[in-house]
Amino acid sequence: MGLERELDERLHQAIKARDTRTANVVRMLKTRLQERRTAKGFSGQVDDALVRDVIGAYRKQLQKALPEFEKAGERGAAQVAQLRFEVAFCERYLPKGLDETELRALVGQRLAALGIADPKQVGRLVGDIMKTHKGQVEAADIKRIAEELLGRV
Repeated sequence: MGLERELDERLHQAIKARDTRTANVVRMLKTRLQERRTAKGFSGQVDDALVRDVIGAYRKQLQKALPEFEKAGERGAAQVAQLRFEVAFCERYLPKGLDETELRALVGQRLAALGIADPKQVGRLVGDIMKTHKGQVEAADIKRIAEELLGRV
């Protein structure tokens, strides 16, 4: 079953169970997916990769908003709980990210394979890794680790 169909099923179940939190998250994801589908210049199929990309972008946006609500203290407690719930919901549908050790090993291996010794070529490395590990790693983390390994901090 495709991810889009799985989201449809999840929405249906949440509505039947009167689970408004889950229903609202799925509705938001479906809205984002529809926006992507109708965006100018989009042509092609809505496949699982596109759905994961939309979910990943939404999760990233939620994670950026979380610290702002945490600063509000008790006034933002309800929003913090909702954001954490939504982030956890999104993470179910995304591939597991690489931890620091795995990422360091990957960056070291790709640096050697590409023959990069100059910190100015880190962008090439970031592009190479993001092609194969999109959604599992952050470009900023790749850049940071590559610069450390190349001796430029």
